[in-house]
Amino acid sequence: MTERSIFLLPGDGIGPEIMSEVKTLISHMNDKEGANFKTDEGLVGGSAYDAHGEAISDSDMEKALAADAVLFGAVGGPKWDDVPYEARPEAGLLRLRKDMALFANLRPAICYPALSNSSSLRPEVVEGLDILIVRELTGGVYFGEPKTITDLGNGQKRAVDTQVYETYEIERIAGVAFEMARARGNKVCSMEKRNVMKSGVLWNEVVTATHKAKYDDVELSHMLADAGGMQLVRWPKQFDVIVCDNLFGDMLSDVAAMLTGSLGMLPSASLGAPDEKTGARKALYEPVHGSAPDIAGKGIANPIAMFASFAMCLRYSFNMIAESERLEKAIATVLDSGVRTGDIMSEGCTQITTSEMGKAIREAYSAA
Repeated sequence: MTERSIFLLPGDGIGPEIMSEVKTLISHMNDKEGANFKTDEGLVGGSAYDAHGEAISDSDMEKALAADAVLFGAVGGPKWDDVPYEARPEAGLLRLRKDMALFANLRPAICYPALSNSSSLRPEVVEGLDILIVRELTGGVYFGEPKTITDLGNGQKRAVDTQVYETYEIERIAGVAFEMARARGNKVCSMEKRNVMKSGVLWNEVVTATHKAKYDDVELSHMLADAGGMQLVRWPKQFDVIVCDNLFGDMLSDVAAMLTGSLGMLPSASLGAPDEKTGARKALYEPVHGSAPDIAGKGIANPIAMFASFAMCLRYSFNMIAESERLEKAIATVLDSGVRTGDIMSEGCTQITTSEMGKAIREAYSAA
């Protein structure tokens, strides 16, 4: 059987704790199912800075580029607040995205039935929610140049960030959104700010042209991004796939995440372009929550988003659809049983630790 390589980057804070639970599942799949995963592990974020003086070393970057998939935990914490800007923990993740050319970020927002009461919205608004936000990840205002702060004198400064998009960048992310929609509800809503931003005008034009040229079987709508944020809170189930640029995707995906009740529940995938010969994509999978340094080492972190990120890895990097669905079903089964970590605890449920939640999910996966 072909070897499947995964490079593990646990990172900082709760990252190592939640990664440990998934590592145990990977070992189980190797031992019991012959999955033939080969794993290696490196440092990223603050832990890498402590060891190497940078947020990810060149050698670990090479391992990430060589792997079939990268599984990432979380980075950052107050310990590294004063390190040089270019060596800050988040710079490790940004380098991974840039060097691996991961232009498409997939952020599902799923509300498990057992958690419909955990959302700040009414249960009928979020129960059964299943939307996917496709965010362009390597362009836009986060990477555009010039990016400067200039001292103007007399106590005044000017900060400049530049929003830049080219046609090909919009075409390829729109293509991913349309392809994802074909396997779901067959609807795409493109969000931008064409009323005040030239980049939004181009975004709208290119998405429309891409739809007409290749994907006219998919229903396409357009919405201003601020209106989209409002509609996500008003009636999120109207959406299937949402596609947007780097900045708006960052914000709207966090809004969508909180509809489900907890950031600790949701995974993400960042994908590159398919290889011309093999069709394989560079890919990185990570939970959308942060490093939560305030609870690190206490054994109370929620590992569900890490498991769900691995489920996305099984699906998109290894085409192990049955195993991915089994793992997703296992998560739902455990939640239905009434056990919870502290972040999703509710009346009538039993609070358990990180390791207990990991064990329960692995047992449910084995029984599925």
